[in-house]
Amino acid sequence: MTVRIKVCGLRRKEDALLAVELGADALGFVFWPNSPRAIEAADVRRIIDAVPPFVETVGVFVNQPPEEVRTIAASARLSAVQLHGDEHARDYAGCAVRVIKALPVGPEFSIAAVEGVPAEMTVLLDAHDPIRRGGTGQPIEWSVAEAAARVRPVILSGGLNPANVRQAAAQVRPYAVDVSSGVEAAPGVKDDSKLRAFFAALRT
Repeated sequence: MTVRIKVCGLRRKEDALLAVELGADALGFVFWPNSPRAIEAADVRRIIDAVPPFVETVGVFVNQPPEEVRTIAASARLSAVQLHGDEHARDYAGCAVRVIKALPVGPEFSIAAVEGVPAEMTVLLDAHDPIRRGGTGQPIEWSVAEAAARVRPVILSGGLNPANVRQAAAQVRPYAVDVSSGVEAAPGVKDDSKLRAFFAALRT
């Protein structure tokens, strides 16, 4: 089983380049101003310009208007946008790039929510936290994610790190995994050794 890897919450070019060197399929940048990992479009553009081709670049947004999302996506040269708030996914169908819709997995989670995301969009499962909106280090119930992955391809997020990602991927069998805080030294600053260990856990 090949599991794709997205490294999210990037703020430094050196971290992005190391992730690509290790085999990252996608790089994630947070454009929500309230996040400790927030970054400006111009800074993301400079990082993306240094990244080799064939690597996806994803912008993370939280309850930001569709026009703002479209403008930032074009300015930063993103290949996909990730909606991580309470947005109605269909409002963003006009984006010129692919759309990922994050669904919070908490006590009230239902497989119906997965089925309700438009077919042309990709589902990401993350821990439920209405304040921090991701990057919490809290894992989700893998059995719930496993059930969702049987319905459609999903990206698995939430509390993944070098010690648990192999087990999580084996149980859930996701299309991809998304890591942020699990490979950090500080918010927005990746730890080289943790990043290497994360890739090694999945690639060996």
